[in-house]
Amino acid sequence: MGIRKSGIANAKEKLRQTISPRKGSILTGVNDVPKGYFAVYVGGEHKRFVVPISFLNHPLFQELLHWAEEEFGYNHPMGGLTIPCTEDYFSSLVALLNSS
Repeated sequence: MGIRKSGIANAKEKLRQTISPRKGSILTGVNDVPKGYFAVYVGGEHKRFVVPISFLNHPLFQELLHWAEEEFGYNHPMGGLTIPCTEDYFSSLVALLNSS
């Protein structure tokens, strides 16, 4: 019987995999993510956003992570973190977080 990781620990592990490109990863080559950032996929068409890691400390972003966990678990079809909200909502949230 193993110990199940908490939701936040699993999200951090998934983000660590997304942030650390490896050979064959969707993040290698032209799509590399700069150090200190991570990629998320948002909306029905899975638009890719690259956001600062500092967002992980914000309660609103953590709520999105919980929402993503409820919607997708930890099997993200795009290979990176998928956020279940509209692009407009996510863009508004990013603008709010960037202004604070």
